Amino acid sequence: MAASINVSIEPLDEYHVQEISYDGQEKLIQPLTMSENLTKLVHKIDFSKPVDTVEEMMETDAVTNGAEDDKTDQKELASFQPSLWPWDSVRNKLKQSLTEISVLLDVIALSKNRQYLVLDPVHQEQSTYKPLSHLISKKQSLLNASNIILQSVNRLKLSQIDLNRTADFQSELKLLRQNWRLKKSGNIILGDLSYRNAGSRFPHSGTFEVIKNDLSSSSSSIHSSPNSSAQPQNVLDVLIPSDLEGTCYIHVSIHRDDRTLYESKLPTPNSNNEQSTANHQLNTISWQKKLENAQNVLFCKELFSHLAREAVQLQLPIPALVIGNKIIVTLFTGIQLVIGLCHSQTKNKKVIEDDFKPNEITEKEHQHVLEHSLHQLLREIHYQALHQPMPHPATATLGISKKRYFAGPDCTDRQTLIDCQKTETILEQITAQAQHMVLREQTMKTIDSLVLEVKDPLIVAHWLVLNTPTMSSVKLNIVSYGYESLNRTPLVIHVKVKSLVVIGRDGRKFNLSYEAEELRHLILSHISNHQMYALQSLSKVMAWKVVSFTSNCGVGPLEKSGTASSMSLSSPDGERLISVRFDSSNRPLVSISLNNEEENQELGSIVRDSKWLNIKKKFKEINLDKMEGRNFLNKMEILIASLTKP
Repeated sequence: MAASINVSIEPLDEYHVQEISYDGQEKLIQPLTMSENLTKLVHKIDFSKPVDTVEEMMETDAVTNGAEDDKTDQKELASFQPSLWPWDSVRNKLKQSLTEISVLLDVIALSKNRQYLVLDPVHQEQSTYKPLSHLISKKQSLLNASNIILQSVNRLKLSQIDLNRTADFQSELKLLRQNWRLKKSGNIILGDLSYRNAGSRFPHSGTFEVIKNDLSSSSSSIHSSPNSSAQPQNVLDVLIPSDLEGTCYIHVSIHRDDRTLYESKLPTPNSNNEQSTANHQLNTISWQKKLENAQNVLFCKELFSHLAREAVQLQLPIPALVIGNKIIVTLFTGIQLVIGLCHSQTKNKKVIEDDFKPNEITEKEHQHVLEHSLHQLLREIHYQALHQPMPHPATATLGISKKRYFAGPDCTDRQTLIDCQKTETILEQITAQAQHMVLREQTMKTIDSLVLEVKDPLIVAHWLVLNTPTMSSVKLNIVSYGYESLNRTPLVIHVKVKSLVVIGRDGRKFNLSYEAEELRHLILSHISNHQMYALQSLSKVMAWKVVSFTSNCGVGPLEKSGTASSMSLSSPDGERLISVRFDSSNRPLVSISLNNEEENQELGSIVRDSKWLNIKKKFKEINLDKMEGRNFLNKMEILIASLTKP
């Protein structure tokens, strides 16, 4: 056999990894010391049968040695030999402590049971009886006893709270980690409120710290009011930067008077009467609501800084102004868009507000739709920063659009490629939406004013529900009451950003500017044409002939805007003639003429066609206001019927 070789086995020097933090640091398990290793081995020993094990050890030693001595010899040898069981001393001490506890328990039981033990009171000297002082002393004693009991109860409550705080803190920290980004830096837990993971380039860090609430405030409230039910406080709390505290929102309004524009201020978020309640709510707010408010403040500040940067860079016909927390953009002549940042902070129980907080802006001027559009535009930028169009990046450059990717196979021209590269900024988009809102509201007011002003014919407006932020449409139907089947004049108006497109019944397009008078004159001219076409249809029904019809009549007084339209009607026998003229203000002028036989005989040798014989006749104007009838067509029907021979 080969010679035996001693091989030493040693533990590895590498430590076991206990935990890996979010920042990549490893927490190692330190090796046990000798005392810790001994304690670990002691915990593995079973003390339930110590006597049996000792006797068995003594018997095994006696059998192996083969010695059977007397009891006296064994006792003498035992006094000189050490204990065979190494934990004999520990067992003896435990037995001794158990004996002392048993004796103490018996003494307590005897003292409580008067059958075995009678404690006679110690004789004291009799004192003089004082009823008032005796009552006061009793009250004082009861008060001291109640205070001692209350203090003990409060201590028990605090101890119970201390036991539950660790579990509550871990559960709330788990809930916080599910909704917010956290990282650990040493013994400090930090969080992130910024939108950097969404593609934001706002320089604010947005870091907050997670802490554990102190019990000093809660304990003081318990001591001060033990009978009152205090509100439970969160075990977990967060510390946010001072510039992200309070409430913040974007205020958008449209001003039509520039005289008080630069002196106006935004409304304060809280009035003076509500400051105390607001401060109390901010002090007792939960960490979730506090983080949501801080993130909203960060989002509003990023949006305003983005708009301010674009207002300085854009080259508009009328440059935009950035004054403090206010951006002013000119929409039309005398109409400005004001975008402001409202931010209120609470420091030392006082509300600190920005310099842009006026009282001139009412609730009606608060444009909630534009504010929502601003938030949506910034979130769309964040979304596009993370969701690049396909294909990317394996088969194409990161960020290229699909239209540019297929520009070669589709044979796209240069102008189309230039248009693809043009992108509108947030300020340009919100300005276009504001201009569209102003123009749409102006169009609605113009149509409503005409509906109230013009009673005959009727104007029915139908606004389409499906619109875009910069495009809306309205359809106008011009009808005469009771004669809807004779004629109906449709008119479609497309309201764009800076212009109007009106489509008539014959398909013609009219491009109008943002001036309201242009639309008003166009609608009045269509109303005049409607009356003429309806009268033409009525004359055909009643067998009258249309001698002449023109929509641009050059005869008569000069109109303020546009031109007048005229029509001449002749009876079936040619003896009656009706002339109708409509001016730009939709006022009809009706005249009639009767046949004169003498004049016809003089002109018969010159004029061969009989329809031109009624041209030189004298016309008499008719007052339509004194005639019976509900509207113009009804009066004309009565007039034609009275001039028609049976």
